[in-house]
Amino acid sequence: MRISTRFVLLMIAAFVIVILSTTTSASVPTVGICIRNCAQCKKMYGDYFSGPRCADDCVKFKGKTIPDCEDTDSIASYIHALEEN
Repeated sequence: MRISTRFVLLMIAAFVIVILSTTTSASVPTVGICIRNCAQCKKMYGDYFSGPRCADDCVKFKGKTIPDCEDTDSIASYIHALEEN
C-alpha cells in the first residue's frame, strides 16, 4: 500500500500546527499572571516601581519569572528611588 506525498505533507503540517499551538498556549497564562502581578506591584509601590519595564520583561522572558510584590528579591530590579529636585 502506497502513501501519497500529499498525505504525508498534510500530516506533517498538522503535527507542526498542533505542537506550536500547545507550546504557545501553555505560556500565555503565565505571562498574564506575570503582567497582573506587575500591575499589582505598581499599585502598591506607585512611582517607586517600574511597571512598564516589569511587563516588558514578562513578555520578553515569557513569564518564566513571576514578580511577587512581597518578595523583595523578585522585584528588586524594578524598585528605584525617586529623583530629588
